[in-house]
Amino acid sequence: MAKKEVSFYPGCSSQTGATSSNYLVSLQSVCQELDITLNEIPDWNCCSASIGYGGGGELPRLTLSARNIALSEANNAGQDIVSPCAACWLNTRESQERLEHEDKMKQDANTALSEAGLTFNGGNNIRHMVEVLIEDIGFDAIKEKVKKPLEGLKIAGYVGCQTNRPFGIAGESFENPLYLDNMIESVGAEAITTFEKKVQCCGGALAFSEPVKSQEMIKGIIEAAYDNGADMIATPCPLCQANVEIYQDQINATYGTKFDMPVVYYSTLMSVAFGHSAKDAALNGQVIKAKQLEDIANK
Repeated sequence: MAKKEVSFYPGCSSQTGATSSNYLVSLQSVCQELDITLNEIPDWNCCSASIGYGGGGELPRLTLSARNIALSEANNAGQDIVSPCAACWLNTRESQERLEHEDKMKQDANTALSEAGLTFNGGNNIRHMVEVLIEDIGFDAIKEKVKKPLEGLKIAGYVGCQTNRPFGIAGESFENPLYLDNMIESVGAEAITTFEKKVQCCGGALAFSEPVKSQEMIKGIIEAAYDNGADMIATPCPLCQANVEIYQDQINATYGTKFDMPVVYYSTLMSVAFGHSAKDAALNGQVIKAKQLEDIANK
């Protein structure tokens, strides 16, 4: 039996060809190494992270996530519902908490779900993948799996604003969360503890609607990483990773900067440190190549 089984909600951005498909690939290699079984929720749907706030209405938004929860209850009963995506995690958790405390909303959601033969019951444990890795597996177990320490790499742990919400991780701080720094240190790299933009918002969906504002915010994040001597940025959030990586060329054109900072997932670091190939770590999915990680993976 696997060390840990979870009801896995990958989210839209992890699909093949989507912006964080490399996140899923690297995470799968990490979970294989740590003996975590990802039981994907069958026929899962979008959590409505953005469009749900853009005019879809509150009930449809909550019901979309409630459908995923109901599917998990029906197919992976008793297992924690776990997502690698910050937005998916937040929306799923919000939906459960709202429906558990608002009887009318729960009744209306279940009326909609009944058309598909589903029922939302609630009481599930909704978690981010980072919580599972830290709370259930632990830093010591992660260290034990390291075959190729990421020695010499200085990494700015960019938590972002969404995964700075109330995790169940004991002792964490909203102003200066340390879990990502600790994960970076556990794979042999140096975490830059003076990185002052670790919880700065990247602008999120403003990258589309207000690109000038968003890119100014991203510029500050990257500048802080450079100023603190970072070789790369690591993050647990798909939208943070995409925004901070893919807009560097546009920021360079606007501000005359010369940014070329790799932005990777914590799971990319772990996969390489665990001895997996560059392919298994999905380093081929980087827009800005993380050459130092590739060199370690290819040793």
